[in-house]
Amino acid sequence: MQKTLKLGASIRGVGYHVSAWRHPDVDPRAAEKIGHYAELARIAEAGLFDMVFFADALATRAIDSPLGAAARYPGDAILDPLMILPALAMETRHVGLVATSSTTYHEPYHIARRFAALDHISGGRAGWNVVTSFSNREAANFNRAEQLSKPERYARATEFLETAIGLWDSWEEGALVADRQSGLFFDPSKVHAVNHVGPHFQVAGPLTSSRVPQGRPLIVQAGASEEGLDLAGRYADVVYSIPRSIEAAIANRRELQARAVKFGRTGDQILSMPGVQVISGETEAEAREKYRVLLDIVDPLTALGMLNRQFGDVFTPEMLDEPVPAEGPAEGTSYSVARESVKRAREKSWTLRQLCQRVGLGQHFQIVGTHDRAAEVLAEWFTSGACDGFNVLPSHTPGNLADFVEHIVPRLQQRGLFRTAYEGATLRENLGLAPL
Repeated sequence: MQKTLKLGASIRGVGYHVSAWRHPDVDPRAAEKIGHYAELARIAEAGLFDMVFFADALATRAIDSPLGAAARYPGDAILDPLMILPALAMETRHVGLVATSSTTYHEPYHIARRFAALDHISGGRAGWNVVTSFSNREAANFNRAEQLSKPERYARATEFLETAIGLWDSWEEGALVADRQSGLFFDPSKVHAVNHVGPHFQVAGPLTSSRVPQGRPLIVQAGASEEGLDLAGRYADVVYSIPRSIEAAIANRRELQARAVKFGRTGDQILSMPGVQVISGETEAEAREKYRVLLDIVDPLTALGMLNRQFGDVFTPEMLDEPVPAEGPAEGTSYSVARESVKRAREKSWTLRQLCQRVGLGQHFQIVGTHDRAAEVLAEWFTSGACDGFNVLPSHTPGNLADFVEHIVPRLQQRGLFRTAYEGATLRENLGLAPL
């Protein structure tokens, strides 16, 4: 049987475009409306997507540099995804439901219990995108003057995951018997205390819910650092990555598989799903017109704010119509995607305004062209071994996600590369992963 690619829909407010709320087809207030997310989940399920994936952060991200930039950024008025997903579970039957939660600012018992509840509510469709958080702004919201060091965050994350897994495993399969005749509700020989004691956590257990339909909720991870790759190798079922070339994606997938083997797993136990943004049309001209509209609505101050958050306060509005500096502090950023954006701008002799337009639309791998060409590129990545599927990053919603479902999914199906019906009842089954 031919292997088929996997698809996730990555949801961020009303789109990954930094000014998506200004698009004429978008409700600018939709990011705080549950109906908006329900519509997106239904669109993804109609397209037979494996999952909807919600990014999140525990602090505002916009900085007011240049002055006025923060008030133009819509991404700081969004809902907690773990409050959204139970509602979406009642609106859908098949699509997986994945939310981001931090191991730095939660406790293992909270997270294990919440995702176990989501897995029961959804019938086995829950997934946890594990993050360690990355900003001092988040630290300031949780009684800390500054963020923990990266080694501390990842040491905590490793122990956090071990503890959460122990809690999910504290109820064995078949422990809940609910035998009316004998009066036995659960088999005490199959429910165990965790009694975890470590440097970061002390957790007795067991969990206050029986074993979930998937055995354990799906684990998603997105860290690209050495520590992040090791965390993925140990625990992740799916890795969301951001390579911008097929060669980089191939190398990244091989590295992930090697990390899995390093920690006693097999390479096929970890799936690589790079982010991709597709702007397509029936003709090249139609695609380019859609792309032009998206570039035109980028608010340059908002995009400058993004760049200054990534690089430090190095760009000003007075520089917008000047070439991107040939060298300077941009090299010092820890954001690899941002460095690539600046490198590309210099190669193409863009002005700072042109860089802002591209950054505002998105800094991930993009395909702009006909529907046929977009499907061809996705097929090439998949069949070459660059990935196991894609996390689709809509520029604006619902329109761009609906376009992908209407035009790209059928073309992938015609190539025999994507399902025509869901294969299983749980997220793990649909991803081709064994229950745990």
